[in-house]
Amino acid sequence: MSKDPSSFSSKLERLDIVLVLLYLALVVFGWMNVYSAVHIQEISAFSFELRSGKQLLWIGLSLVTALCMVGFIPHRFYETLAVPIYLLSLMLLVAVLLVGTSVNGSHSWIVLGPVSFQPAEIVKISTALLLAKAMSAYGFDLKKRSHFLRTCGIILLPIALILMENETGCALVLLGFIIPLYREGLSGWYIVLAFTIVLLFILTLTISPLIAILISVFVGTLSCEYNEGSVIRWCYTTLPAILAVTVWVFVHDKVLEPGTTAAAILKPANIMIAGGAVGVFFYIRRLLRNLNPFRLFSLGAILLCIVFSLSVNFIFNHALQEHQRQRIEVLLGMKEDVSGAGYNLHQSLIAIGSGGLNGKGFLHGTQTTYGFVPEQATDFIFCTVGEEWGFLGSLFIIGLYLALMTRIISSADKCRDNFTRIYGYCVAACLMMHFMINIGMTIGLMPVIGIPLPLVSYGGSSLLAFSVLIFIFIVLESDERKFFAGKASQR
Repeated sequence: MSKDPSSFSSKLERLDIVLVLLYLALVVFGWMNVYSAVHIQEISAFSFELRSGKQLLWIGLSLVTALCMVGFIPHRFYETLAVPIYLLSLMLLVAVLLVGTSVNGSHSWIVLGPVSFQPAEIVKISTALLLAKAMSAYGFDLKKRSHFLRTCGIILLPIALILMENETGCALVLLGFIIPLYREGLSGWYIVLAFTIVLLFILTLTISPLIAILISVFVGTLSCEYNEGSVIRWCYTTLPAILAVTVWVFVHDKVLEPGTTAAAILKPANIMIAGGAVGVFFYIRRLLRNLNPFRLFSLGAILLCIVFSLSVNFIFNHALQEHQRQRIEVLLGMKEDVSGAGYNLHQSLIAIGSGGLNGKGFLHGTQTTYGFVPEQATDFIFCTVGEEWGFLGSLFIIGLYLALMTRIISSADKCRDNFTRIYGYCVAACLMMHFMINIGMTIGLMPVIGIPLPLVSYGGSSLLAFSVLIFIFIVLESDERKFFAGKASQR
């Protein structure tokens, strides 16, 4: 007698066991490192006096929630209620602004008695669901302006509210949804533009706004000619002009200084910049003669980058908070402050570096045991891995994350249902952004911002949110395989 496909045991058998095991491996390994970061010899790891005990409670709640999702919630529930869930999450973000509590400078927490949670964690799920619903609709095409603006609005609205809470980390994570957009047809030039803006921000702060402007002209004009197959023409027309101006910038700080004589103006370097400016002018003029959509995009991108480069210093000095400015200055090497803004990073590098190849052993990390690194059970949990498990342990946890993300993307690509495929890419994008930013900040490649390592860092709302995020995809993918397997058996 065959099993009922709607029974709980049948649903469990259809789950992607590899994905579930990867999830469990990260959760268990994370709990071990949370305990290591907070352990006290006289207190049990299971005691609620320690964060490890509280984390174990959240792990249990997350597993129960996952089992309920598998057994009792229909897979179409998520697509049907995507809009109400999204609106509810936005309302929670607004509520945080009105009645929220500040923690470590971030006004993003709602406290209900002994429990506190971040609505921004829920927004990752709701935004992923609504994006999947909008982009899987019949006739959706990202090349249509209305559809493109709709998807941008879905992403940018929660980002704006989260930025008002001073929660930069979660806002950066939501920007990762550009990955599923790219998978569904968004031009790769938008990603090039995003990376260019980041590069301009760094160059403006560390070198010169003029260099940043030159880079924007360089990338914009090259991409335009590359798209039209005219790179060779660009090499002998525009490239010399850009190089000439670049040389001038490195030779001189200003075009004209007080008391500059006519002879100084005629110096070769000044002639080079004049010629370069004329060359760029005629190049732009040529583009304007025969505008097409990509040329218009390139010119708009160049203008946007120039305006951004000129406003970076204002944004840095007036829009960012003092601790954010200090962390960026330390990251970019603009100043050293190992006892202030750079303390966390300095201690983090010591902890990871002292682990060597094999690590000092579980519960034997000196930086971890004596609490030299602040927030080591949360944002800096990777320090514990590096110190106690060494380079090999770090590779192990990185391998688990890569396997988890690869498995999700691989499974999503095999899905015939558009909603499931797009949602799977959204899940992978969230995990990738958290993974890259968290580990990057602990080794000095990213600024220090409050963002957890998924499933590993201490934090109830984070663990529960990531569990729900991942198991929604597991349920969707499982039910899709059941549907198409049933179709095949009817033939």
